[in-house]
Amino acid sequence: MYCPFCQHMDSKVVDSRTADDGTSIRRRRECPVCKRRFTTLETFSLSVVKRSGAVESFSRAKVVSGVRKACQGRPVSEHDLALLASQVEEHLRTSGMAMIPADEVGKAILPFLRRLDVIAYLRFASVYSGFDTLEDFEAAIAEIKAEKSE
Repeated sequence: MYCPFCQHMDSKVVDSRTADDGTSIRRRRECPVCKRRFTTLETFSLSVVKRSGAVESFSRAKVVSGVRKACQGRPVSEHDLALLASQVEEHLRTSGMAMIPADEVGKAILPFLRRLDVIAYLRFASVYSGFDTLEDFEAAIAEIKAEKSE
């Protein structure tokens, strides 16, 4: 990191802390040459690559919107949906990838939605995973039952 005062090529990190709900890192730096201090804000941009090839920024609102449809008529609050979107974003950020395929976002939603509401999970999975037959639903239900009996 260049010093903004003397343009020296290096600086020392004095303090680091997360900011903006963990989506960025605020670093206090010191230049070893002029000894002046300055602050940097580092953000990690998360982009979604759609099936068409278009790239757009990750949006928690889009996650909430998609999951809300599966949760229609279920006892799931807006707070629960916001928390789920936050968990999905955190999961995707920890993957270390800046460009996430859209189907990976759907895969990341499934385990969190399964814990939140099983019926909503089945609805979402039926569309996302492309259930074509009753056997697909039966297999998913059998998997859930087997997991609960363990």
